[in-house]
Amino acid sequence: MSTTNSNYPEIREAVAKLCSNFPGEYWRALDDTDTYPTEFVQALTDAGFLSVLIPEEYGGAGLPIEAGCVILEEIQRSGCNGGACHAQMYTMGTLLRHGTEEQKKKYLPGIAEGSLRLQAFGVTEPTSGTDTTRIRTMAVRDGDDYVINGQKVFISRTEHSDLMVLLVRTTPRDECKKPSDGMSVFLVDMREVLGKGLTINPIKTMLNHATTELFFDDMRVPAANMLGAEGKGFKCILDGMNAERILIASECIGDARFFIERASTYAC
Repeated sequence: MSTTNSNYPEIREAVAKLCSNFPGEYWRALDDTDTYPTEFVQALTDAGFLSVLIPEEYGGAGLPIEAGCVILEEIQRSGCNGGACHAQMYTMGTLLRHGTEEQKKKYLPGIAEGSLRLQAFGVTEPTSGTDTTRIRTMAVRDGDDYVINGQKVFISRTEHSDLMVLLVRTTPRDECKKPSDGMSVFLVDMREVLGKGLTINPIKTMLNHATTELFFDDMRVPAANMLGAEGKGFKCILDGMNAERILIASECIGDARFFIERASTYAC
């Protein structure tokens, strides 16, 4: 069901006005060169649209997910691409619900103001596309760190993000009572580990989605960066995935409105 103009009309109008500065020619040029829409994402950040779901105490607007839906629907209706930055809204669910107060104070203000980007969601692996419980990337405790080895694939925006929410196994699947047990979530500062255990390889795709493949080779992440309890990461990651489904559904509604308006105009 589409949102209506009665839902956050001021936000809808402001988003449409911002998007009018990024016409089809802008997006086609980016597609031709596989270039990330840095200017567009920065404009959304500066306007505060990417931080609307962050609580006010951490520098955001503290609005409900419906506001995020309105923003992304309007971006798509305007012919722009919310996929370049929508992860910053839905990955927030895992950090907000399961991060410690110390973690939230450390990262959320920077994300809200735009000095930190949380655009990467590391879940999918070559052997676990639709069954998340079959991930094989492992994290083993070593003192104050976890040492991570494994691989992720079809992970978008890692080259344009500072932080990544990463799902790994801390207990092998065959040693768990339930397949969904034994997984844990880390908030990885990729600036600290790139080239030091983390390798990012771009993947050529049909559309310009900044998609990559990730390799972890003895990548060390502080134990303090774990979100939630060890072994309970599946539930934590769902708080990001569930928001993702809702927000992307809103984008699809915006896409439909864009295509209908364009087709109707052409037919007339």
